[in-house]
Amino acid sequence: MHSILIRQPGGPDVLELGTQPVPEPAAHEVLLQVHAAGVNRPDVLLRQGKYRGSGDVTGTVPGLEVAGIVTQCGADVTRWQPGDAVCALLASGGYAEYAVVDARHCLPVPTGWTMTEAASLPETVYTVWHNVFQRGALQPGETLLVHGGSSGIGITAVQLAHALGSRVVATVGSSDKQAAVQGLGADTVINYREQDFEQVLAAAGGVDVVLDMVGGDYTAKNLRLLRDDGRLVFINAMQGGPAAFNALEIMARRLTITGSTLRPRSADFKAALARAVEQHVWPLLAAGKFRPVIFQTFPLGNAAAAHQLLESSTHIGKIVLQTGA
Repeated sequence: MHSILIRQPGGPDVLELGTQPVPEPAAHEVLLQVHAAGVNRPDVLLRQGKYRGSGDVTGTVPGLEVAGIVTQCGADVTRWQPGDAVCALLASGGYAEYAVVDARHCLPVPTGWTMTEAASLPETVYTVWHNVFQRGALQPGETLLVHGGSSGIGITAVQLAHALGSRVVATVGSSDKQAAVQGLGADTVINYREQDFEQVLAAAGGVDVVLDMVGGDYTAKNLRLLRDDGRLVFINAMQGGPAAFNALEIMARRLTITGSTLRPRSADFKAALARAVEQHVWPLLAAGKFRPVIFQTFPLGNAAAAHQLLESSTHIGKIVLQTGA
């Protein structure tokens, strides 16, 4: 099969199209013929050798989410059969024509969704459900602030929070992104290049939950914006991890600072998360309360170009690789 391999840690040019044997599924796994694979920020960190706990990434096939057809089932798999269309969360290996995945980490392709659209779901939906609704405990009627509102994570958080009855505010970096995110259900969208999001939201009374992928000097601003009992949830720190804050203020206002990374979590954790997502999110997809936003697709062999686009942050929505299957 063809796959994309990381030649060595580095820039997008270290992604190379190569060949390797089609993997064999273990007893608890299924083999998928991959039709499409989502491209995500953790793939970039993995390629750079900066994903915590990844070790030596030379020869690794990146890719955390795919959609495809089940072609073979391990001996212990009962839910899926060859021919089933599924999307799935992987620890790696998605940038390939075939991939093996724990059967418990697969979900059915939503009715009416294409493979390309379905491949945009697992990593972002699993991440948002866990961080916004489980760790951040966002409730109907509360206000969520999403930084990077036009990213794959951003469009997912905005749509899910809106669909479940929360008020949503988001930050973006251009007027085009502002209009797009408003169209997805955000109540307020702030162009951070033109306005100070802290000033705007402080005047509006603050927020209850912040989903942050920026870190750095955003941290203190986020904490000041939180209402009493508010929650700040980190999923990345693109400006850097270190930040100063007043511990006494955290105590006085009972604030919670938390965060997570998905890739290193256990297979059992991901299986439980998949069940929760299927229970709570898949009905919203069926009801049309969440729509796919695909910015651009690339052939599998053009993975380097897809990474260049992702790192430019000019996209709105998801970038997806297609295998041609």
